[in-house]
Amino acid sequence: MKIGFIGLGNMASAMIGGILTKGIKRPDQLVGTDCMPDSRDRAQEIYQIQITETNADTVKEADMIFLSVKPQFYEEVIREIKDLVRPDQIFVSIAPGKTISWIGSIFEKEIKLVRCMPNTPALVGEGCTGVCASPNVTEDELDEVMTILSSFGKASVVKENLMDAVVGVSGSSPAYVFMFIEAMADAAVAAGMPRNQAYEFAAQSVYGSAKMVLETGKHPGVLKDMVCSPGGTTIEAVRILEEKGFRSAVMEAVLGCVEKSKKM
Repeated sequence: MKIGFIGLGNMASAMIGGILTKGIKRPDQLVGTDCMPDSRDRAQEIYQIQITETNADTVKEADMIFLSVKPQFYEEVIREIKDLVRPDQIFVSIAPGKTISWIGSIFEKEIKLVRCMPNTPALVGEGCTGVCASPNVTEDELDEVMTILSSFGKASVVKENLMDAVVGVSGSSPAYVFMFIEAMADAAVAAGMPRNQAYEFAAQSVYGSAKMVLETGKHPGVLKDMVCSPGGTTIEAVRILEEKGFRSAVMEAVLGCVEKSKKM
């Protein structure tokens, strides 16, 4: 099976890197294109994949095609390629807010479609991707897509009506985490720590804490309580976070993101 990418930006690069690193495909089994010559040249230089001049050429070459362009370009790209689609081809969308039904209506025909929502930690092999598929995608075909998506992190099947929630809690959430790391580092700098060291301490603490949640299987509240000694420094910090509405602010931000995704 040959895999194609329409769009060769950061997310496509993360996917291609994961696929090649895990040995799922060889470079000659990957093909892609991008409207930007620099992106085409970079992908060819770094990954040695086959580059085509047009979206149509990529569709003709590939058996599975990732639509890895920004959501606002989906309709234009689909209208360009829809008459070239073969019944056996699988299309994979990474666009937030674009439902299976909407994408199908633009193709104006029944297609095999997998909708997914990866996030930017895929760039370092630690992505988290929600996945759903149209009814005509077979179990074996979905397994093939899941193998690819798992090459750059974790991938889980969800119901399509939860995809907007995936955007809020995973797709967009690295931005919230980066803000949290930056804020902790700024405070450490205010307390006298050199900035580079402050970023390292803050980022490693977030990374290690997330790993504890995933590997211990314990509730985050239990892990939090393990750090909070009676009358200690941590419970004082937690008290202030609660006083400032920390958890409520995070919940409102995620729910706002979900609502925005529904309207895209």
